[in-house]
Amino acid sequence: YYDGSRIFTWVSDLSGLSVDQVNFIISQFVALGLASLFRTVLHPSKASAASRHGFGLILGLIIGYFCFGMQAIHLAGLPAICYIVIRTQDPKIMQRMVLVVALTYLSCIHLHRQIYDYGSYTLDITGPLMVITQKVTSLAYNIHDGLTRQENDLTKNQKYYMVHKVPSPLEYFSYVLHFQALMAGPVLFYVDYINFIDGTNVVIEPSPCIVVVKKVLSSLFCALIFIKMIPMFSIETVKDDDFANNTSMAYKFYYLAICTALVRCKYYHAWLLADAICNNSGLGFNGYTEDGTARWDLISNIDIFNFEFSSSLRDSIEAWNIGTNRWLRMLVYERCPKNGTVWTYAISALWHGFYPGYYITFASGALFTFASRAVRRVIRDYFTGNGTTKFMYDCITALVTRLVMAYCTFPFVLLELWPGIRIYLRMYLCLHVLALLALFVVPRVI
Repeated sequence: YYDGSRIFTWVSDLSGLSVDQVNFIISQFVALGLASLFRTVLHPSKASAASRHGFGLILGLIIGYFCFGMQAIHLAGLPAICYIVIRTQDPKIMQRMVLVVALTYLSCIHLHRQIYDYGSYTLDITGPLMVITQKVTSLAYNIHDGLTRQENDLTKNQKYYMVHKVPSPLEYFSYVLHFQALMAGPVLFYVDYINFIDGTNVVIEPSPCIVVVKKVLSSLFCALIFIKMIPMFSIETVKDDDFANNTSMAYKFYYLAICTALVRCKYYHAWLLADAICNNSGLGFNGYTEDGTARWDLISNIDIFNFEFSSSLRDSIEAWNIGTNRWLRMLVYERCPKNGTVWTYAISALWHGFYPGYYITFASGALFTFASRAVRRVIRDYFTGNGTTKFMYDCITALVTRLVMAYCTFPFVLLELWPGIRIYLRMYLCLHVLALLALFVVPRVI
């Protein structure tokens, strides 16, 4: 199924990694090296915006073809169709048409992959297409806001990101396909990208070198943990009859917590490396802290510490896949007058694809989100009176959040329906039952 380059098969044989993983790593480190050209040879003070657009676009197309072969036609196909819609349709309805077209195109590719390469984690075109879908749909809504809506009707974010004219083809395809964020994101909105290309809002330009080195080393550390530890805590073990039938509930929680944490290391590796590439090109600068330290987190996709140690499900979710959270909030949550949370989880599940495990996770996630809100609303004030009780409350809720996260997300990694359902039944649906009690009983009792 993999259609990318086979030039580095010998590296795959030597390293033990699959050829798609080798291609991904090579392409990202080439991108990391070339990204510095944006800060030197192609600095906004030395090169035109068209040159910067063209350089990012051409490299993106080359990397896309190297990693995906002829499948890379979809990298241009999806945004091309959406651009036609943006150009030709009424701005009052155009944004919804783009959302439907983009999600339909993406869904067809998801289904094709699911039919012909079921359950595989081989690198394929759906990953970049998911990011492209975020970009074209967010741009469509930003244009809709800029051309058809009054500023008084917009949220603070919508005002900042609104776009007052349709981009030229070069601006559009450069934004969609620029090499820094093609392979693993992060998603950024059009206004931020154009500000980067034009060099807007940069008065004193700091060097990103230290931040880039830290993120690259952190990325490699996460990759090493994943490669070394995942064989000992493989998610495939969860499918075994012995695990389902002959292990205690406590051990199941322990194992699920460890193996899902290790799977997250794969995402940490990809996102940190992608963030380093963007930062090395000058993309991602977010001003300065009060003490004068440069911030390079404008488009960071993960806050590992806050995700792993937060004391609430909401805070954990907000620290994970941050760009996607911003996209969902701006496109779905802020625009749905009713049931915003439900619609947000539904669109997120559709965007991810059609494996049953995704829908188990997102349905459970919606339930646990509502339950955690209900519980915190009722009991939190009892524990925030002094430092000791608040500390104990934070420790307990942090532990509960970790257990809920493992319990909720392992079906997402399994992909399949029955293995996840079977484990839930063996665990007596314990957290689902507690969540329902939290929703319907706790508020009436306390």
